[in-house]
Amino acid sequence: MIDVPAAVVAKARLAGAQGWLDGLPALVDELSARWGLTTGRVFGDGTEAYVVEATRADGTPAVLKLVVPRLGNDARDEITVLRLAAGEGCARLLAADEGCGALLLERLGRSLYELERPLPERLVILAGAARQVWRPATGLRSGAEKGRWLIEFVRRRWVELDRPCAERTVEHAIAAAGSRVRAHDPERAVLVHGDVHQWNALEAGDGFKLVDPDGLIAEPEYDLGVLMREDPVELMSGDPWDRAHRLAEHTGTDATAIWEWGVVERVSTGLVLAGIGLQPLASEMLGAADEISRRAG
Repeated sequence: MIDVPAAVVAKARLAGAQGWLDGLPALVDELSARWGLTTGRVFGDGTEAYVVEATRADGTPAVLKLVVPRLGNDARDEITVLRLAAGEGCARLLAADEGCGALLLERLGRSLYELERPLPERLVILAGAARQVWRPATGLRSGAEKGRWLIEFVRRRWVELDRPCAERTVEHAIAAAGSRVRAHDPERAVLVHGDVHQWNALEAGDGFKLVDPDGLIAEPEYDLGVLMREDPVELMSGDPWDRAHRLAEHTGTDATAIWEWGVVERVSTGLVLAGIGLQPLASEMLGAADEISRRAG
């Protein structure tokens, strides 16, 4: 028997992966034998994967991650990102098995969330970690493809969840995603992490590395747009555009592109969180999206 976090169970069942859940203990045993691992504490805050501390036969501390199987092969994309990043800005990949969605990663320290750094400092740290990942690359879907996927997902999931935000908010998100699809420029596209937030930034020496990449070949503003969806209560305590302008100035990128990615990411992620019952964050995110779309008129 193994202890699987409730959010991972919910995500797996939503993805129709009950068989994966049932076979998880045997898979952990098989990989432990193959890679010479002794497993330990389960990370209880996972949502997309079963993640557990591991120690290699030579004493090297590591982390074993087993990704919930879904359409789109998220494990393959994550493995591709980590191989391309080669330990710069992201956790170093020690071993992988794409077929069963397994990754063995270097073990890092506490998350930025646990450290409770002030929001302005967090944004600087996260943007800096993302910039280390940005580089020319191939082998992953484009920002335009992700934008089109987001449009379809937002439309479908909003109905499936019985319309948890205003229709105006959904249309605002779809329009923002459409704008970024039209603006996609392969000459400017780089490897981006795709899910930059404080739970995904862990201590690494005197800095931070990112974990759990989604991975795209997109304009760098995509990563910064993800930062626009996070901390929705703080975002709405002032002018939300201020964050986009600060991120743009700090990274030499475009504030409008950051803003538009933030609009669609806020709605899509709010719908994801609502679907697996992560409250109150889901309601806070969708509430911020409703207010922003209302102001947009």
